[in-house]
Amino acid sequence: MKANFSLSKKQLLPPVLTSGALKWIALITMFIDHIGAIILEKGAISAYNQGLSSAFSYDTSVFLSKLDFFIRQIGRVSFPIFCFLLVEGFYHTSNRKKYALRLFLFACISEIPWNFAQNGTLLYPDKQNVFFTLFLGYLAFCLVERFEKNASMQLVCMLLLLAVSYFLKADYGYKGFVFLLIMYWLHQHKPAQAVIGSCWLIYEWKACFAFIPLNMYNEKRGFIQGKWVKYLFYAFYPVHIAILTVIRKMWFGI
Repeated sequence: MKANFSLSKKQLLPPVLTSGALKWIALITMFIDHIGAIILEKGAISAYNQGLSSAFSYDTSVFLSKLDFFIRQIGRVSFPIFCFLLVEGFYHTSNRKKYALRLFLFACISEIPWNFAQNGTLLYPDKQNVFFTLFLGYLAFCLVERFEKNASMQLVCMLLLLAVSYFLKADYGYKGFVFLLIMYWLHQHKPAQAVIGSCWLIYEWKACFAFIPLNMYNEKRGFIQGKWVKYLFYAFYPVHIAILTVIRKMWFGI
């Protein structure tokens, strides 16, 4: 039986993906990306460059370097999807304060495994995890709505948060923060969101492919629901980073 989907003026592709499906796409591509970043770049390739006894041969290291380049490109699509889902969460959550607190809590929890993954140390001020970027973006959404009738205050708040994102050095930095604002302001205009969002992401153009599944979103949650599933998605970030870091340490000693 052939499926029949009608396209709205706000949608470019058939709406066949639920928010649950988008989450899985984002999680899987992020996991693939972090295998490259944590295991290959900071593990196998770094071990070879340092001349460690745990390093692979030259030919194997060259192959892994090429593999790393390929899988890191796949991983570029995860961040735009997470940004899209954050905007959806902002509009659909029943308690925005709890949502913000949850983002901040997991940002703090994730920082320890993130630091060890990045530099092998408990503290690493040069770069913070992506939950801080998402948290700042969420605060921006709240403040834009709070000062809906005061454009000057909106601008001041956005500039202050932009400065925080720049100096905090959270993952994706100020560019990620601006992209979150683009996704928020164009939430109801999917074609414009895809075009303008892609223009902003031109510095990392592979990420633009994320707009393919995003424009297949059908505004449904999917068949997997419940609080435990929600926290599972949040916990996946720090847990998988910790596991990959332990594997790297056991395998390469770094």
